[in-house]
Amino acid sequence: MTKLIIVRHAEAAGNKERYFQGHTDGKVSEKGRLQLEKLSERFADIPFDAIYSSPLSRAVETAEAINRYMKLPITTDDRLMEINGGCWEGNKWADLPTLYPEQAYNWSAAPWDFDPDGGESMRECYARLSEAIKDIAAQNDGKTVAIASHGCAIRVLLCWAKGWVIERLNDVEWCDNTGINIVEIENGVPTLISENDSSHITEELSTFAAQKWWRADQRGEMCYDD
Repeated sequence: MTKLIIVRHAEAAGNKERYFQGHTDGKVSEKGRLQLEKLSERFADIPFDAIYSSPLSRAVETAEAINRYMKLPITTDDRLMEINGGCWEGNKWADLPTLYPEQAYNWSAAPWDFDPDGGESMRECYARLSEAIKDIAAQNDGKTVAIASHGCAIRVLLCWAKGWVIERLNDVEWCDNTGINIVEIENGVPTLISENDSSHITEELSTFAAQKWWRADQRGEMCYDD
């Protein structure tokens, strides 16, 4: 059995400024750095045997904070990156319904059908992330592994870890920045142990506490400008 501790990166420019950052390398914000301090403190008493990260800087900085006390080599894996938004990259969320109405509808109401021009479909993302996690678990059998990844990527992974098809993605809640999720994998079969634990940060440091889009999205109604 392998234990995976999957952490969303700290608040970055796209989270703060409300644009689609996907593969765009948005830098960690001032609040994000404070979140990372609290995350490091949380991991001072959490042992792990290996650590992996998306290569995007906001994830790597999060992995470094997780790894402050263990000081293990950080392995980057492109398959842990956020969904590639293609033509959506860098656009303000508030502008997306006008620019790309069909895909904006899909993102919120039917995310399993999200497929932006020049990017990656949600189904491709689901396949990529689940294969990456199975490989990491197999390479670290019997160990505890920390993983730094991204919001949509983790939401997809949690859907898979629950044993759900991608068409149930809207039943999975979003994870706050630096939120922690624990998945155990045995013989390739995942079990979700805990989900979206951000108890190490105060409401003042929470990204979600200052935003409302993530609440609306659970009902399939994206709030693009909050």
